[in-house]
Amino acid sequence: MKRDEFSGFFGVLVATVGSAVGLGNLWRFPYLVGQNGGAAFILVYLAFVLIICLPIAVSEFIIGRRTRANTVKAFQILAPRTPWSAIGVVGVIAAFSILAFYTVVGGWTMDYLFRSIIHLFSKPDISSLESQFTTMVTSPVRPIVWTVVFVLFSAFIVMCGIKKGIEKYSRIMMPFLFLMVVILMVRSLTLPGAEKGIAFLVKPDFSKINTSVILAALGQAFFSLSLGMGCLITYG
Repeated sequence: MKRDEFSGFFGVLVATVGSAVGLGNLWRFPYLVGQNGGAAFILVYLAFVLIICLPIAVSEFIIGRRTRANTVKAFQILAPRTPWSAIGVVGVIAAFSILAFYTVVGGWTMDYLFRSIIHLFSKPDISSLESQFTTMVTSPVRPIVWTVVFVLFSAFIVMCGIKKGIEKYSRIMMPFLFLMVVILMVRSLTLPGAEKGIAFLVKPDFSKINTSVILAALGQAFFSLSLGMGCLITYG
């Protein structure tokens, strides 16, 4: 059976960027930056990305290109009959573990998208948004329904394969994601107190750096680039 592949470099690029600039960064990264010292955290994070994570990402691509196999099979080919061959299995388990909470957040996102389309968020204030979120997460039905919708949509894309699934939908959805981020950035710069937020992001306070900040930055660096889960091996 011929292994499904991307049609070209651009397909690989948009899919890889999609795995990095997704919910993990749009939802989790700002929270971590706010909790761990702003610019100081960002500098530590970027250092880990450049020094550790990018070489690992390139290595995963090379493994995928060299073996032309799925994550589990790739390490069995590279290290047959050794304990190292189990790394692929560990990666798959890690991916499923992350999926356990990622699907819930994805369900929240789809719920918010739907409610935005039907204009249920027109001119909201902070208290009403907090109330609506509490109502959603405490509902016995809504989170489950939207999580199932998110899982089914994701499964459909994966079942379509690399070229007709992941690449095709990445080409469609990534430009929309980029546009949304630009709109969000421009809008945030027009809000009261935006200059304080910018100062928080560009003026590092290195006294904030401690062991927990370093570990949080390292974890986010791995999370951002989808390392250790076999994603980039598959793309290779």
